[in-house]
Amino acid sequence: MSTLVIAPLLVALATAILTLLVRPSDILQRTVSLLGGIAYLGAVVALFDAVLLPLGSESEILVYQVSDWAAPFGITLVADGLSVFMLGLAGLVSLVALVYSIAFMGRFAQRLSYHPLYHFMMVGVTGSFLTGDIFNLFVWFEVMLMSSYILVLFYSGREHTRAALNYVVLNLIGSAVMLVAIGGLYSTTGTLNMADMARRLADPAAYDIALLPVLGLSAVLFSVFALKAGLAPFQFWVPAAYRAAPAPVTAMLAGVVKKVGVYAIIRLYFTIFAAASLDISFLGITGDSFLGFFGPVIFAMGAVSIVLGGIGAVGRDDLDGILAYSSISQVGFIVLPLAVAATAPTEAVELLGVTAALVYAFNHGLAKSLLFLASGTIQDVVGSDRLSDLGGLANRAPVLAAGFFLGALTLIGVPPLSGFFGKFLVFQSAADALAAGATGSALALAVALAGAILTIAYYTRAWNQVFWGRTTEMVDATLPARWTLGPATPAMTDGGNGGLERLELTTEVTAVVVLALAAVGFGIGFEAVFQVADAAAHAALDTNTYVDAVLHGPGVGLESGGGH
Repeated sequence: MSTLVIAPLLVALATAILTLLVRPSDILQRTVSLLGGIAYLGAVVALFDAVLLPLGSESEILVYQVSDWAAPFGITLVADGLSVFMLGLAGLVSLVALVYSIAFMGRFAQRLSYHPLYHFMMVGVTGSFLTGDIFNLFVWFEVMLMSSYILVLFYSGREHTRAALNYVVLNLIGSAVMLVAIGGLYSTTGTLNMADMARRLADPAAYDIALLPVLGLSAVLFSVFALKAGLAPFQFWVPAAYRAAPAPVTAMLAGVVKKVGVYAIIRLYFTIFAAASLDISFLGITGDSFLGFFGPVIFAMGAVSIVLGGIGAVGRDDLDGILAYSSISQVGFIVLPLAVAATAPTEAVELLGVTAALVYAFNHGLAKSLLFLASGTIQDVVGSDRLSDLGGLANRAPVLAAGFFLGALTLIGVPPLSGFFGKFLVFQSAADALAAGATGSALALAVALAGAILTIAYYTRAWNQVFWGRTTEMVDATLPARWTLGPATPAMTDGGNGGLERLELTTEVTAVVVLALAAVGFGIGFEAVFQVADAAAHAALDTNTYVDAVLHGPGVGLESGGGH
């Protein structure tokens, strides 16, 4: 049993509590928060080293049984290739967004429990990635969401309150449905431990399990994860919530929190429920497994998300609106290869589909967080994100413009940026499925192509109207001279929030540049990214190894064998 598994969780929890205790001191609170973010990334790196390094070798599975209660009776935390891959994304984006927050959020806002809420949200994210039982997945979801509820409402204006109310109500309904579905699964399968559930579903007769009710309950559960991920037709909360939240919170919601729903889909439906075999024929959907049923459902949701989000982004007249609808479209790109993998005729295509989804999720987390941070900086300086108020920013803020440009090109998929390889793998998975004779693969290719064209259209429009063209009066008033990261340029006049200190703006722009450089670096060194994503995909699809590690691995007592 490895205690290293709980290190990121303990660091995030300790940081949240300490920032709450030192609230009277602004400097101390921000220092503790920043050190906690660095320590969290360090704990994730240590876990990454233990599970996935050296690259190319078989990944490890580390298991921690809380209080030495053996699975499936106790609470289990599991770190495998998939969970560590997602933790790596969370650690990187959360640290950059935290640094940005210290510069972006006002002093009073930071003292008003911003930092404890931020780190409690990370506690929920971390627990969701590491939990080994389905009930605690619900618990960690709630920890994450309760913090995000307040962070979305942080500015407390009329628009923010309305957006937060919709966000809270929808997620509370989703949480209630999730709890009912989990209770039904426990009643049907007799267990909440994921590994034990997979073992029982693989041999339902031995445990007197009726698979059809399990399929129905898993479908109800899937709708909750689709809501959390912002997939159509559950995407309607995304634009308002993303526009209402502070920029660093929106970056976390789009770059990390949304990925928790994607992770849950991969973990439960490709690792756990995939263990069951069942001939299905319902409303024209046929298959011999749970994945055979969910494949067409995932495809429909992904395809509608790609098209609906892309069309919505093309028609928006504000930068945050474009990015919010783009996020709906891009999550469709993440799940589209999962649909291909779910109905893949060969194991190679299935592996490629999951790998493509993970690579795209990673690239989207970097690029979309970058773009929301850039948009927040523009609003902080200029005082508006409406396209009609902006123009000529490439001349007045060239460093910020370069960061935004690289982020947009990453999502468009231009080499050698990391986004190119993510989009290429999405197309390759569909093409390989088509070559293997999979039904619907040609349609998947067509949808991906349409989505790629829409992505080019709305990011080209955003770039042309915000950064190129004539300098507007508002930009001219707030940025009268060119601003760079160098020390010799003049200070700015009053901006949209009463003026920014130069150090604050430098910090904000630096955060954008760091993520832009990460997109370039991961693109140049994509081979390493692909190996990590491939190992994560193998971990997601290798149900037997996951079950053996949790139920029969080191530190697991003989109690786990009960029921054989």
